[in-house]
Amino acid sequence: MKNSSKIAIATLATAGLIGLAGCASPDAGSADGGEKTDITLAVFNGWDEGVATSWLWKSILEEEGYSVELEYADPAPVFEGLASGDYDFTTDVWLPNTHEAYLETYGDDIEELGAWNEDSKLTLAVNEDAPIDTIAELADNADLFNNRIVGIEPGAGLTAAMEDEVIPTYGLEGMEFLTSSTAAMLSELKSATDNGENVVVTLWEPHRAYAQFPIKNLEDTEGAFGDTESLYSYGSTEFTENSPQAAAWLEDFTMDSETLMSLVQAMFIDYEGDDYAPVVEQWIEDNQDYVDGLTAS
Repeated sequence: MKNSSKIAIATLATAGLIGLAGCASPDAGSADGGEKTDITLAVFNGWDEGVATSWLWKSILEEEGYSVELEYADPAPVFEGLASGDYDFTTDVWLPNTHEAYLETYGDDIEELGAWNEDSKLTLAVNEDAPIDTIAELADNADLFNNRIVGIEPGAGLTAAMEDEVIPTYGLEGMEFLTSSTAAMLSELKSATDNGENVVVTLWEPHRAYAQFPIKNLEDTEGAFGDTESLYSYGSTEFTENSPQAAAWLEDFTMDSETLMSLVQAMFIDYEGDDYAPVVEQWIEDNQDYVDGLTAS
Protein backbone atom coordinates (compact mmCIF):
# COMPACT_ATOMS: atom_id res chain seq x y z
CA MET A 1 0.00 0.00 0.00
CA LYS A 2 2.88 2.33 0.69
CA ASN A 3 4.24 1.85 -2.78
CA SER A 4 0.84 2.38 -4.39
CA SER A 5 0.37 5.67 -2.54
CA LYS A 6 3.80 6.91 -3.53
CA ILE A 7 3.21 5.94 -7.16
CA ALA A 8 -0.04 7.91 -7.02
CA ILE A 9 1.82 10.92 -5.65
CA ALA A 10 4.39 10.74 -8.42
CA THR A 11 1.62 10.50 -11.01
CA LEU A 12 -0.16 13.54 -9.64
CA ALA A 13 3.08 15.49 -9.43
CA THR A 14 3.94 14.66 -13.04
CA ALA A 15 0.51 15.87 -14.11
CA GLY A 16 1.06 19.12 -12.23
CA LEU A 17 -1.78 18.44 -9.79
CA ILE A 18 0.37 18.69 -6.67
CA GLY A 19 3.65 20.43 -6.06
CA LEU A 20 6.86 18.44 -6.26
CA ALA A 21 7.73 19.80 -2.82
CA GLY A 22 4.83 17.73 -1.46
CA CYS A 23 2.77 20.64 -0.15
CA ALA A 24 -0.92 20.22 -0.86
CA SER A 25 -2.72 23.05 -2.59
CA PRO A 26 -5.40 24.56 -0.35
CA ASP A 27 -7.53 25.18 -3.43
CA ALA A 28 -7.43 21.61 -4.66
CA GLY A 29 -10.33 20.17 -2.65
CA SER A 30 -11.42 17.05 -4.48
CA ALA A 31 -13.56 18.38 -7.29
CA ASP A 32 -10.70 19.14 -9.66
CA GLY A 33 -9.01 15.76 -9.29
CA GLY A 34 -6.13 17.09 -7.16
CA GLU A 35 -5.14 16.29 -3.61
CA LYS A 36 -8.28 16.28 -1.45
CA THR A 37 -7.57 18.77 1.32
CA ASP A 38 -10.82 18.65 3.32
CA ILE A 39 -10.13 15.90 5.84
CA THR A 40 -12.15 14.37 8.68
CA LEU A 41 -9.94 12.78 11.33
CA ALA A 42 -11.65 10.29 13.67
CA VAL A 43 -10.60 10.27 17.34
CA PHE A 44 -11.44 7.62 19.93
CA ASN A 45 -13.25 9.13 22.92
CA GLY A 46 -11.02 9.18 26.00
CA TRP A 47 -7.88 7.73 24.39
CA ASP A 48 -5.28 10.37 25.18
CA GLU A 49 -2.61 9.11 22.80
CA GLY A 50 -5.14 9.29 19.97
CA VAL A 51 -6.35 12.75 20.97
CA ALA A 52 -2.75 13.98 21.18
CA THR A 53 -1.60 12.60 17.83
CA SER A 54 -4.82 13.75 16.17
CA TRP A 55 -4.29 17.32 17.32
CA LEU A 56 -0.67 17.09 16.21
CA TRP A 57 -1.65 15.96 12.71
CA LYS A 58 -4.44 18.52 12.55
CA SER A 59 -1.86 21.24 13.18
CA ILE A 60 0.67 19.76 10.75
CA LEU A 61 -1.81 19.27 7.92
CA GLU A 62 -3.41 22.67 8.34
CA GLU A 63 0.06 24.24 8.14
CA GLU A 64 0.40 22.42 4.79
CA GLY A 65 -2.87 23.88 3.49
CA TYR A 66 -5.41 21.23 4.49
CA SER A 67 -8.64 21.78 6.41
CA VAL A 68 -8.98 19.18 9.19
CA GLU A 69 -12.07 18.45 11.28
CA LEU A 70 -11.77 16.22 14.35
CA GLU A 71 -14.70 13.87 14.97
CA TYR A 72 -14.84 12.09 18.35
CA ALA A 73 -16.49 8.68 18.62
CA ASP A 74 -16.14 5.25 20.21
CA PRO A 75 -14.09 2.61 18.35
CA ALA A 76 -17.01 0.82 16.66
CA PRO A 77 -18.40 3.96 14.94
CA VAL A 78 -14.86 4.99 13.98
CA PHE A 79 -14.21 1.73 12.15
CA GLU A 80 -17.66 1.87 10.55
CA GLY A 81 -16.98 5.45 9.46
CA LEU A 82 -13.61 4.58 7.97
CA ALA A 83 -15.14 1.68 6.03
CA SER A 84 -17.95 3.88 4.68
CA GLY A 85 -15.65 6.80 3.86
CA ASP A 86 -17.33 9.15 6.34
CA TYR A 87 -13.96 9.46 8.12
CA ASP A 88 -10.64 9.83 6.34
CA PHE A 89 -8.24 8.39 8.91
CA THR A 90 -7.55 7.67 12.58
CA THR A 91 -4.25 7.38 14.43
CA ASP A 92 -5.12 5.04 17.31
CA VAL A 93 -5.59 1.44 16.14
CA TRP A 94 -3.99 -1.02 18.60
CA LEU A 95 -2.77 -4.33 17.19
CA PRO A 96 -2.43 -7.27 17.26
CA ASN A 97 -4.93 -7.71 20.11
CA THR A 98 -6.97 -4.69 21.19
CA HIS A 99 -8.73 -3.91 17.91
CA GLU A 100 -8.32 -7.30 16.26
CA ALA A 101 -12.07 -7.96 16.17
CA TYR A 102 -12.70 -4.69 14.33
CA LEU A 103 -10.07 -5.55 11.73
CA GLU A 104 -11.74 -8.93 11.20
CA THR A 105 -14.97 -7.09 10.40
CA TYR A 106 -13.73 -4.00 8.55
CA GLY A 107 -10.20 -4.87 7.47
CA ASP A 108 -11.09 -5.45 3.82
CA ASP A 109 -12.68 -2.01 3.55
CA ILE A 110 -10.00 0.17 5.16
CA GLU A 111 -6.30 0.80 4.51
CA GLU A 112 -3.42 0.30 6.93
CA LEU A 113 -1.13 3.34 6.95
CA GLY A 114 1.52 1.80 9.17
CA ALA A 115 2.59 1.50 12.80
CA TRP A 116 3.94 4.65 14.44
CA ASN A 117 4.67 3.26 17.92
CA GLU A 118 5.66 -0.32 18.71
CA ASP A 119 6.09 -0.43 22.49
CA SER A 120 2.58 -0.12 23.92
CA LYS A 121 0.71 -2.58 26.12
CA LEU A 122 -2.51 -3.29 28.02
CA THR A 123 -2.29 -3.49 31.80
CA LEU A 124 -3.95 -3.77 35.17
CA ALA A 125 -2.67 -0.96 37.41
CA VAL A 126 -2.90 -0.41 41.15
CA ASN A 127 -1.83 2.31 43.57
CA GLU A 128 1.96 2.14 43.95
CA ASP A 129 1.80 1.16 47.65
CA ALA A 130 -0.67 -1.69 47.06
CA PRO A 131 0.39 -4.91 48.85
CA ILE A 132 0.50 -7.00 45.65
CA ASP A 133 2.72 -6.94 42.58
CA THR A 134 1.19 -9.48 40.19
CA ILE A 135 -2.25 -10.20 38.74
CA ALA A 136 -1.89 -13.72 40.11
CA GLU A 137 -2.12 -12.29 43.65
CA LEU A 138 -5.28 -10.33 42.99
CA ALA A 139 -7.94 -13.02 43.53
CA ASP A 140 -6.61 -13.89 47.00
CA ASN A 141 -6.50 -10.21 47.94
CA ALA A 142 -9.74 -9.07 46.32
CA ASP A 143 -11.17 -7.78 49.59
CA LEU A 144 -8.30 -5.25 49.83
CA PHE A 145 -9.62 -3.69 46.61
CA ASN A 146 -13.31 -3.68 47.60
CA ASN A 147 -13.69 -6.82 45.49
CA ARG A 148 -13.87 -4.84 42.26
CA ILE A 149 -11.88 -3.95 39.15
CA VAL A 150 -12.62 -0.56 37.55
CA GLY A 151 -12.71 -0.78 33.76
CA ILE A 152 -13.44 1.53 30.86
CA GLU A 153 -16.00 1.38 28.01
CA PRO A 154 -17.92 -1.91 27.59
CA GLY A 155 -17.05 -2.10 23.88
CA ALA A 156 -13.32 -1.42 24.25
CA GLY A 157 -10.73 -3.99 23.19
CA LEU A 158 -9.19 -3.70 26.65
CA THR A 159 -12.53 -4.70 28.15
CA ALA A 160 -12.78 -7.70 25.83
CA ALA A 161 -9.25 -8.76 26.79
CA MET A 162 -10.24 -8.61 30.45
CA GLU A 163 -13.44 -10.60 29.96
CA ASP A 164 -12.08 -13.18 27.52
CA GLU A 165 -8.54 -13.71 28.78
CA VAL A 166 -7.45 -12.02 32.00
CA ILE A 167 -10.44 -12.77 34.26
CA PRO A 168 -10.63 -16.51 33.41
CA THR A 169 -6.83 -16.95 33.35
CA TYR A 170 -6.39 -15.54 36.85
CA GLY A 171 -9.68 -16.72 38.40
CA LEU A 172 -11.08 -13.23 38.91
CA GLU A 173 -14.71 -14.18 38.26
CA GLY A 174 -15.56 -13.44 41.90
CA MET A 175 -14.61 -9.77 41.54
CA GLU A 176 -17.02 -7.17 40.22
CA PHE A 177 -15.77 -5.84 36.88
CA LEU A 178 -17.15 -2.33 36.45
CA THR A 179 -17.36 -0.83 32.95
CA SER A 180 -18.60 2.63 32.04
CA SER A 181 -16.07 5.07 30.55
CA THR A 182 -12.40 5.99 30.57
CA ALA A 183 -13.28 9.28 32.27
CA ALA A 184 -15.08 7.44 35.07
CA MET A 185 -12.13 5.07 35.53
CA LEU A 186 -9.71 8.00 35.82
CA SER A 187 -12.03 9.68 38.32
CA GLU A 188 -12.04 6.53 40.47
CA LEU A 189 -8.26 6.30 40.18
CA LYS A 190 -7.80 9.91 41.24
CA SER A 191 -10.18 9.60 44.17
CA ALA A 192 -8.53 6.43 45.47
CA THR A 193 -4.95 7.67 45.17
CA ASP A 194 -5.86 11.05 46.68
CA ASN A 195 -7.41 9.27 49.68
CA GLY A 196 -4.70 6.65 50.11
CA GLU A 197 -7.02 3.77 49.18
CA ASN A 198 -6.29 0.60 47.22
CA VAL A 199 -7.66 0.51 43.69
CA VAL A 200 -7.22 -1.67 40.61
CA VAL A 201 -8.04 -0.35 37.15
CA THR A 202 -7.68 -1.44 33.55
CA LEU A 203 -5.15 0.78 31.82
CA TRP A 204 -2.71 0.92 28.95
CA GLU A 205 0.75 2.31 28.25
CA PRO A 206 1.55 4.92 27.19
CA HIS A 207 -1.01 6.88 29.21
CA ARG A 208 -0.89 10.15 31.13
CA ALA A 209 -2.09 8.38 34.28
CA TYR A 210 1.44 7.10 34.87
CA ALA A 211 2.73 10.67 35.14
CA GLN A 212 -0.34 11.94 36.96
CA PHE A 213 -0.96 9.35 39.69
CA PRO A 214 1.19 7.20 42.03
CA ILE A 215 0.47 3.83 40.39
CA LYS A 216 2.23 0.66 39.25
CA ASN A 217 1.38 -2.16 36.87
CA LEU A 218 0.59 -5.65 38.12
CA GLU A 219 2.88 -8.14 36.42
CA ASP A 220 1.01 -10.30 33.91
CA THR A 221 2.89 -13.53 34.69
CA GLU A 222 0.67 -15.65 32.43
CA GLY A 223 0.75 -13.27 29.47
CA ALA A 224 -3.04 -13.02 29.40
CA PHE A 225 -2.97 -9.51 27.92
CA GLY A 226 -0.82 -10.73 25.04
CA ASP A 227 2.38 -9.32 23.65
CA THR A 228 3.41 -5.70 23.31
CA GLU A 229 1.01 -3.79 21.08
CA SER A 230 1.74 -1.46 18.17
CA LEU A 231 -0.21 1.71 17.42
CA TYR A 232 -1.31 2.12 13.80
CA SER A 233 -2.90 4.75 11.62
CA TYR A 234 -5.70 3.50 9.35
CA GLY A 235 -7.49 5.31 6.58
CA SER A 236 -10.47 4.88 4.32
CA THR A 237 -9.77 3.62 0.83
CA GLU A 238 -10.97 6.99 -0.46
CA PHE A 239 -8.39 8.78 1.69
CA THR A 240 -5.43 6.90 0.28
CA GLU A 241 -6.75 7.44 -3.25
CA ASN A 242 -7.79 11.08 -2.94
CA SER A 243 -5.16 12.42 -0.51
CA PRO A 244 -2.04 10.41 -1.39
CA GLN A 245 0.40 13.01 -0.09
CA ALA A 246 -1.21 13.13 3.35
CA ALA A 247 -1.44 9.32 3.34
CA ALA A 248 2.27 9.03 2.50
CA TRP A 249 3.22 11.30 5.40
CA LEU A 250 1.18 9.13 7.76
CA GLU A 251 2.80 5.99 6.37
CA ASP A 252 6.19 7.35 7.38
CA PHE A 253 5.00 8.66 10.78
CA THR A 254 6.90 7.37 13.83
CA MET A 255 6.74 8.59 17.43
CA ASP A 256 8.45 6.91 20.37
CA SER A 257 6.73 6.75 23.74
CA GLU A 258 8.94 9.41 25.33
CA THR A 259 8.05 11.93 22.63
CA LEU A 260 4.38 10.97 22.79
CA MET A 261 4.26 11.35 26.55
CA SER A 262 5.84 14.80 26.38
CA LEU A 263 2.95 15.88 24.12
CA VAL A 264 0.38 14.14 26.34
CA GLN A 265 1.81 15.87 29.41
CA ALA A 266 1.70 19.28 27.72
CA MET A 267 -1.93 18.78 26.69
CA PHE A 268 -3.49 16.96 29.64
CA ILE A 269 -1.33 17.44 32.72
CA ASP A 270 0.38 20.84 32.45
CA TYR A 271 -2.75 22.37 30.87
CA GLU A 272 -6.29 22.23 32.27
CA GLY A 273 -8.37 23.65 29.40
CA ASP A 274 -9.78 22.07 26.26
CA ASP A 275 -8.49 24.47 23.60
CA TYR A 276 -5.51 22.39 22.62
CA ALA A 277 -4.49 24.36 19.54
CA PRO A 278 -2.11 26.83 21.25
CA VAL A 279 -0.69 24.06 23.46
CA VAL A 280 0.10 21.91 20.43
CA GLU A 281 1.52 24.89 18.55
CA GLN A 282 3.91 25.55 21.44
CA TRP A 283 4.87 21.87 21.60
CA ILE A 284 5.57 21.89 17.87
CA GLU A 285 7.78 24.96 18.29
CA ASP A 286 9.67 23.20 21.08
CA ASN A 287 10.07 20.06 18.94
CA GLN A 288 10.42 21.70 15.52
CA ASP A 289 13.11 19.41 14.10
CA TYR A 290 11.06 16.31 14.87
CA VAL A 291 7.85 17.81 13.46
CA ASP A 292 9.55 19.07 10.30
CA GLY A 293 10.74 15.53 9.67
CA LEU A 294 7.17 14.23 9.58
CA THR A 295 6.50 15.97 6.26
CA ALA A 296 10.00 15.80 4.81
CA SER A 297 9.29 12.86 2.49
